[in-house]
Amino acid sequence: MTFPTYKFLAAGLLFGAAVGQPAAAQQKALTNTSASTHAKLSSVDMGGATWTTGFWAERFDVCQKSMIPTMWELYHSDRNHAYKNFEIAAGLAKGGHKGPPFHDGDFFKLLEALAASYAVTHDPKLDKQLDEAIALIAKVQRADGYISTHSTIAELNNPGQKAAFKDRLNFETYNLGHLMTAACVHYRATGKTSMLDLAKKSTDYLYNFYKRASPELARNAICPSHYMGVVEMYRTTRDPRYLELAQSLINIRGLAADIGTDDNQDRVPFRQMQKAGGHAVRANYLFAGAADVYAETGDKTLLTTLDRMWDDVTQHKMYVTGACGALYDGVSPDGTAYKPDTVQKIHQAYGRDYQLPNHTAHGETCANIGNVLWNWRMLQVTADAKYADVLETSLYNSVLSGISLDGQLFLYTNPLAYSAALPFSQRWSKERVDYISLSNCCPPNVVRTISEVNNYLYSVSDKGLWLNLYGGNNLNTKLKDGSPVKLTEETNYPWDGAVKLTLSEAPKKPFSLFLRVPGWCEGATLLVNGKPESVTLKPGTYAEVNRRWKAGDKVELNLPMPAQLVETNPLVEENRNQVAVKRGPVVYCLEAADLPAGKPLSGLLIPASTTFTPRHNTVAGSDIVWLEGQGEFVDNSAWKGQLYHPISKPQPTPVPFKLIPYYAWGNRGLGDMQVWLPVSR
Repeated sequence: MTFPTYKFLAAGLLFGAAVGQPAAAQQKALTNTSASTHAKLSSVDMGGATWTTGFWAERFDVCQKSMIPTMWELYHSDRNHAYKNFEIAAGLAKGGHKGPPFHDGDFFKLLEALAASYAVTHDPKLDKQLDEAIALIAKVQRADGYISTHSTIAELNNPGQKAAFKDRLNFETYNLGHLMTAACVHYRATGKTSMLDLAKKSTDYLYNFYKRASPELARNAICPSHYMGVVEMYRTTRDPRYLELAQSLINIRGLAADIGTDDNQDRVPFRQMQKAGGHAVRANYLFAGAADVYAETGDKTLLTTLDRMWDDVTQHKMYVTGACGALYDGVSPDGTAYKPDTVQKIHQAYGRDYQLPNHTAHGETCANIGNVLWNWRMLQVTADAKYADVLETSLYNSVLSGISLDGQLFLYTNPLAYSAALPFSQRWSKERVDYISLSNCCPPNVVRTISEVNNYLYSVSDKGLWLNLYGGNNLNTKLKDGSPVKLTEETNYPWDGAVKLTLSEAPKKPFSLFLRVPGWCEGATLLVNGKPESVTLKPGTYAEVNRRWKAGDKVELNLPMPAQLVETNPLVEENRNQVAVKRGPVVYCLEAADLPAGKPLSGLLIPASTTFTPRHNTVAGSDIVWLEGQGEFVDNSAWKGQLYHPISKPQPTPVPFKLIPYYAWGNRGLGDMQVWLPVSR
């Protein structure tokens, strides 16, 4: 069944600018839901919220001074070869393609990071670098809009041998999807259409390609970043064909089970999916793209599936850090009856319910970023704070763990435990490296994410302004009716739960401030101009304060964040009788360096009555809060060389220990680490 079968677009959906032309006056948000009829929230313009001091101001500064320059140099080096691939494909150099076939898309992620940063800094160097890269990409694009250095170089070196779109799993649409997203961000940040023009030609190419493609090629399911990209192109250009294409891409999934796999989430139609499974990056990108389509169409059958997938992930398959995809490799629990010659393999994947190993956790950084992208879109659609809770958990823990504090070293996987004593090594390094040679998709992805966190801080609706995340910043934006609002936020969140807002400009008519009370927070309090505000402050909701605001008004939100011991469902057998420690949104871990010399991590017990003392310190020059506590140590050295022995009754001895934020592990050298720790009750 081919593409033309699916055309659900009503003529009334076309509004705004002329078809195919960017809307000059449209909101310049990262994900532009300002005209999305089925999204309850829309974002403020890029650059509307700028960091001042504190946690994210520090991370953004490192991003500008270290992360982006490191990535730019790497992608222009022979070691990475991504930029060189474009030069070869453009006919400016000779040679073969080097690196994985998704290198193009990862380079486009880097360009998105530059564009998002430019929206805040207006650094002319970033603008110049973008112009240079876009001009080169334009030389590679075919007249019909197709871009792929992998295929173009193959055809240049083997004239007459077609390489484009021969394999539906060759990442061509993944690459184009990241081009589309980067182009929309670039246009909104700079006002230039140079990259958007390339993306329009590529989106037109996909539209025309899918109209004539075979059913197998039309069901391209490899890491579908293009679902998000195509919808964002629709939001930017208002070309109805793009929304038609996005709907069709979902509708054609799973229509012929013989060519679908659980690894690619296309064995069954999207609306029939019952469990989240398969490659976690591909799954989360799919869910994010489907949420985008729902925001534009209101197709409730999509939202039903998304709700089912979200419940499955958060209740059965997500790590306490927000990481996704427990398995390096495995067998699909749902695909086919187990037959050695037909069994479906999965990799970098969601496993079965409650299958959450720690030492061998995969938790790819890109999958965790996909969790952010998905939950951000669900938040925009629903205005439900539970999605902001998951987004925040992933950002502070399993996303930031993918990059070193100095911004120059990266992790592909994010385990929740590491031990040098384990007698095996896995495919991906547990020590951050400067280049992930087999798959460098995560480093530019985490860099673009950090450059864009300021865009998640606030949303607007017909009722007013929503505060989703907290951090020191200045906001200059407009409400939905165009009324200007300016405020300053002062806070040392996530190390301190005190948040102070001072309005410097507000409309004369009343509007609401919606302040998120995180799901982990009990006992929140709220003052307006020094007086207690009579409003419900329920964990996991937004507290609404409606009034006629004026310049000089002050709002003080206090979010108590004592360290908490967290336990998991006993069906997660790896974590039975163990606890994790959270303080605010931050998950903590124990590193060997923070126990007395000669005492291995495996001997530490955390008393259930433990109290922790938070203390500021620095790791690799970065401000953190670590937790000091008193534990019990049991000598278990007798286990060496044994698998079983009769139960022993050692006498525990008191031992002091420190916990550091999980995202900061491994920044003092690679050593043993654990998130889940045995508890004594």
